[in-house]
Amino acid sequence: MSEIPTDSVGLVSPRTVHFDTPLALACGKTLPAYDLVYETYGTLNAERSNAVLICHALSGHHHAAGYHSHDDRKPGWWEAHIGPGKSIDTNRFFVVSLNNLGGCHGSTGPTSHNPATGRQWGPEFPMVTVSDWVHSQARLADRLGIERFAAVIGGSLGGMQALQWSLTYPERVANVVVIAATPKLSAQNIAFNEVAREAIRSDTDFHDGWYAEHNTVPRRGLKLARMVGHITYLSEDAMGSKFGRDLRSDDLNFGDDVEFQVESYLRYQGDSFSTAFDANTYLLMTKALDYFDPAAAHGGALAPALAPSKCPFLVVSFTSDWRFPPSRSRELADALVRAGKPVSYINIESPHGHDAFLLPEPRYQAVFSAFMSRAAEELGLEERT
Repeated sequence: MSEIPTDSVGLVSPRTVHFDTPLALACGKTLPAYDLVYETYGTLNAERSNAVLICHALSGHHHAAGYHSHDDRKPGWWEAHIGPGKSIDTNRFFVVSLNNLGGCHGSTGPTSHNPATGRQWGPEFPMVTVSDWVHSQARLADRLGIERFAAVIGGSLGGMQALQWSLTYPERVANVVVIAATPKLSAQNIAFNEVAREAIRSDTDFHDGWYAEHNTVPRRGLKLARMVGHITYLSEDAMGSKFGRDLRSDDLNFGDDVEFQVESYLRYQGDSFSTAFDANTYLLMTKALDYFDPAAAHGGALAPALAPSKCPFLVVSFTSDWRFPPSRSRELADALVRAGKPVSYINIESPHGHDAFLLPEPRYQAVFSAFMSRAAEELGLEERT
């Protein structure tokens, strides 16, 4: 890349913070110490009141915006929405984005060293939940001197974390944005996750999670898991308009080779993912998705579960998202209304399926920007030039 766009946060560098205070986890185990990797964009004001936390989705990480070098071909995964003049305007906000515990992009996880055994954590890394992530994120905020976030924002699994923030630390969050998410997974979603996990576990190179000690990687299982997942992230219309029934060559081969463009695309996505993501991390992250259900402690009633929250919400869904359909976002919005919480809900027309939350849809950007501008004004945050 020859020149960084003017509406980008520019060159950024990840940082690592170490925590020696043990973290008690929902599964009953305790993580004795851990590292979190994070990035920041923009400037923290003197009052430390303009911080925004970005929570990532299943395969996300800390690099949400900007570039690590001039040679980067792609910016961070949410470049469309973070930067000067964008929905999350870094002329107003100080943005914090981290890689969650259990991740495979620098934060302590299955690929990290377990000081108690002298080997990689591997499959012995304790199960973590959305609540555990929120507790660790609060500790990061403490370390950064941030008592209260101007907003906590996330899409998909990140949206679940944003919602949990409003319940666990209601005094520490001024606004919450939940995008393309759900208050709990449907049976169908849990089933998709289990198919993906079984693809990994049944790979002969998985070795019950100890593949690193066998100098191998369950690439085939990871590839299949990603292919299954990627199908659910796209809509039928998106796949049809992008690929249709186009062939890679002019003629059918009547064999097992890749013949349709959509087959080639899915295999490419699977191959790329299998070399960049850790299998044990994938198992852990999908289980965290499955376990999330704040209403469970209230007999399945969502409105009472939302009682602790004290902030305005923006809830966004997309018409063609069948992984986390609009009906689940409406369920959340309706429960917030019943709980007496201020909420704005919009269902954005989009052909891009679940992945629409990553893209620069004009109406999505307009609504997102308006909500964040209102939040900035109510908090008295001035735009820097």
